[in-house]
Amino acid sequence: MVGVPEPHTGWTFITNHARVLAAIADNPNVRIRDIAAHCRLTERAVQRIISDLEQDGYLSHTRDGRTNTYRIEPDRVLRHPAEAGLPVASLLSLLVQDETERARKPVAQ
Repeated sequence: MVGVPEPHTGWTFITNHARVLAAIADNPNVRIRDIAAHCRLTERAVQRIISDLEQDGYLSHTRDGRTNTYRIEPDRVLRHPAEAGLPVASLLSLLVQDETERARKPVAQ
């Protein structure tokens, strides 16, 4: 079982909601446990974020046995008035690396 991630102090550019959405965009069958580890959040926090995203229509899921398959609504517009009209797909295009790019770039430590 994955432990609770270390807390982060200070501000960041990307919200936890955007991080979770990007992790799902990267792998629609990803487990909550893996999202939590990747985003350095607790599993409970990830569950709440997924619930928020589903409630507001940015995300839906289907269940097949014990596996969830998530579907992002790419044309749904971002919530903040400063991004009025900007679809989720535009944000995700900045946050999710193409697999070919990822294979070429070494992971920074």
